[in-house]
Formats: sequence, C-alpha cells, structure tokens
Amino acid sequence: MALYSEKVMDHFTHPRNVGVIENADGVGEVGNAKCGDIMKIYLKIEDDIIQDVKFETFGCGSAIASSSMATEMIKGKSIHEAMALTNKAVAEALDGLPAHKMHCSVLAEEAIKGALQDYFDRNGIPYDDKDFPNSEHCPHCE
Repeated sequence: MALYSEKVMDHFTHPRNVGVIENADGVGEVGNAKCGDIMKIYLKIEDDIIQDVKFETFGCGSAIASSSMATEMIKGKSIHEAMALTNKAVAEALDGLPAHKMHCSVLAEEAIKGALQDYFDRNGIPYDDKDFPNSEHCPHCE
C-alpha cells in the first residue's frame, strides 16, 4: 500500500492557491519551527464570503497538501462554512493521511481559524474564544 494517496501527491506536486494576498482581510499563522511545519493562510472576504485564499507553507508534503486542499475547500464559501471546516474533513478530502501526519491537517484547520479570528478582530466582530485554537499550539511538537 502506498504511504500517500494520489490526491495527497497531486496537491503536494501541484498545490493550489499558493502565494500571498496583499492587504488580506485576515491572516493566520500556525506551527512551530521546531517540528518544521509552519502554515500561513491569507483571506480576502467580501460580504462574508471568502473570495480568495492563499497559503504559504514550510513543511513536509502532507503539510503542503493539507494547506492546498483546505484552501480549495473554503474558497467561495461563507465565513461560517469555513469555521466549520475540520481537520478530519481535510484528511478525508485527501483520501487519508498516515497517522503520524494527521497533525498537518490539524495545522491547516487552525491556520484557517486563525485567519478568521484575525478578520473578526480587525472588523470588531464578536466571537466566542472557544471557537479558536491557540496559534502557538503545535500538536506534533508536544
């Protein structure tokens, strides 16, 4: 059995939405240089819809594939739909990740939520703190 699915390999070798959005409406960065996986997500939001999303990821193939897939899953969606994205949904969309690489999908979820939290903060939109991860958290490094 192959270690990585065809979808993981496709999103690693041909990542979607790579780059930076200048003047982004929300930016989220998670990860830890100690484990080597760092993700940064940029959002452009209009009328509560994610019009554009870009990412920069420093890390392994699973981290890049998770970032790519997660951005594809929220582009064109409402901020509420993006808030509901889970790492499990990202991993399933990639046809699975090896157990020791599941933290990559967790980082993708947390980076998106961090960018949404930044958007809410910039715009004075109230939210419940429990809906957002601690951006210093890296489950793999603990």
